[in-house]
Amino acid sequence: MGSFVIAGLIFLVAGFVQGITGFGAGLVAIPLLCLIIDVKTAVPLVILNGVIITSYLAYTLRSFLDSKKILPLLVGSIPGVLLGSQCLTLVNPDLIRTFLGILLIAYSVYNLAAHPKPVKMPLFIGYAAGFCTGFITALLSAGGPPAIIYTTLTDWKKNEIKATLTGFFVFNAVFTMIVHALSGMTTLLTLKYCTVTMPLVLLGTAIGSRLTDKINRRAYLICIYVFLLMMGALMVWG
Repeated sequence: MGSFVIAGLIFLVAGFVQGITGFGAGLVAIPLLCLIIDVKTAVPLVILNGVIITSYLAYTLRSFLDSKKILPLLVGSIPGVLLGSQCLTLVNPDLIRTFLGILLIAYSVYNLAAHPKPVKMPLFIGYAAGFCTGFITALLSAGGPPAIIYTTLTDWKKNEIKATLTGFFVFNAVFTMIVHALSGMTTLLTLKYCTVTMPLVLLGTAIGSRLTDKINRRAYLICIYVFLLMMGALMVWG
């Protein structure tokens, strides 16, 4: 019973983080969950709660969802996943992880210090970001950063950035959930944990989302850069 309570508190925090930024729940939840439950239970549990989080955020941000912003990422990610899957035996994932970590640290530090102005991004950059996201996802299961960097470089408003990331990630989460269910990874124990943690992950997401509503675009981006900095540090040293 104690592990169920702790898992609920973990997802409360994870939901809060993604409620603010639009991403990051898995990065928070997986390392902490693996301290109390088996990783084979933790991973599908995070995916299930990821579907809950992204579905909730997609509903609250539905007026800001724009297929013209989301589709390039989705379309680009498909060949990226296919190529990344083929490169699993040819590329050293540790090198990719370290390079990506250094890139995230440098990008975050630069944006926190320099305050660069947003730019109007050409459409092909969206496809390229989607491709890189799919490629890195297939290699490392951590492909979010290219899409996140792309959206933060644009001149989009705060809620447009968050809605685009949410719309992109909700499809990934649903697809992964289906794969896990068909492969038998989602067990009865996973569903029991999900039943207990669902209310708390929704609460955390709602609180984080409300907090985002109260801050301006710059403060929102600072939250993203700080979290990307942490993600980069984990990739390099973890």
